[in-house]
Amino acid sequence: MSEHSTLAVPTDDDPTLVLLTVEEAARRLRIGRTTCYQLIRSGELESIPVGRLRRVPADAPAAYVARRRAAQRAA
Repeated sequence: MSEHSTLAVPTDDDPTLVLLTVEEAARRLRIGRTTCYQLIRSGELESIPVGRLRRVPADAPAAYVARRRAAQRAA
């Protein structure tokens, strides 16, 4: 890649590059690991496979809470 490339160089604090373990995501949401896996299985909480591992993007727990709050307000 040339020094004049127009692609942005990601930084270490870019939340789109940080992946959490399921346990870390569960701690952020203050829920149990099993409940977190259920949310992932149902598609309510975004996750991606990394080899044989399952990882949750760092911004996914906040997005899940925002969707839940919006649904609660709409009800």
